Amino acid sequence: MTSMHRTIVALITVLAGAPLGAQSTTPSHDSTPAVHHTKKKSAKTSKAKSKAKASPQSHPAPKPDVPPQPAFTVTPAPNALLPKRRIVVYYGNPLSKRMGVLGEYPESVMLGKLQQEVAAFNKADPAHPVQPGLHLIVSVAQGDPGKKGLYRLRMTDSLIEHWCKLAESKGYLMFLDVQVGWSTVQAELQPLLPYLARPYVHLALDPEFSMHHRSNGVTPGRKIGVMDAAEVNYAIHALDSIVTKNHLPPKVLVVHRFTQNMLTNYRQIRPVPNVQVVINMDGFGAPWLKRDSYHDYERMQPVQFTGFKLFYKNDKPMLTREEVVKLDPSPVFITFQ
Repeated sequence: MTSMHRTIVALITVLAGAPLGAQSTTPSHDSTPAVHHTKKKSAKTSKAKSKAKASPQSHPAPKPDVPPQPAFTVTPAPNALLPKRRIVVYYGNPLSKRMGVLGEYPESVMLGKLQQEVAAFNKADPAHPVQPGLHLIVSVAQGDPGKKGLYRLRMTDSLIEHWCKLAESKGYLMFLDVQVGWSTVQAELQPLLPYLARPYVHLALDPEFSMHHRSNGVTPGRKIGVMDAAEVNYAIHALDSIVTKNHLPPKVLVVHRFTQNMLTNYRQIRPVPNVQVVINMDGFGAPWLKRDSYHDYERMQPVQFTGFKLFYKNDKPMLTREEVVKLDPSPVFITFQ
């Protein structure tokens, strides 16, 4: 491990996943004083608390109501990944065991587990062949301001390159995940443009750690961040330009979401033929709460495609693969953390 990697390990924000319905989080500390935890289970809204007190039986499956039509409809290009395929990715950062699967296991073990999930989803829904992928957090929100006061830490080019080459060697997709902190989507995309020019590399944005708008000036992890449609559209236009310039197949843009307020003006998000937008249902919780949240923020607030995140440790119990593919609409992007 290089000295720079040791520095990153000492500073990196440890992410354990956010509970559904959480409106604020409070950092706690383990035996490594320099590490800041930005997500905790204990903080929930009064609504979530009231749900937690009730029994799961008091929360039946969502009513079969009719969702609104998306604000913008785009016909997928013939060479687009979605909706013909289902994307299944392993998420995290290799420098932390608590940010997701990528850092929890040796690479060979991690890749073997991912292949098991690919087989499981192919069995659960043979109509949508699985395309595997790796989902790497490349700008990591921090509890410390850092030299530039931006509360985010960028991963080194060598680390990103290693994981991109690993994905390419396996025929996997690569997703570069951005937590902007006090920076901006525009600034954090700039160093990623050379990677995004590769046909197998795609982009993800995490509004939870975008400390602008209603969360302006707040340390990441102390309050749920906010991202506006204008920032998502900027990323769409940037990806569209890359696809056009380099004659690439359409890109996928993933936007994480697990509360009402963390994604503003969602109906102004405008997918284009070259960029497929996935709103990914983030957050952990009991099955009934995850189903309710998926109904509220995915089914009833449609943008284009839907995703769903599964937490190996924090979903108790975790929905089965068969249950996930039977959600309405059936998610075409699955993340494991």
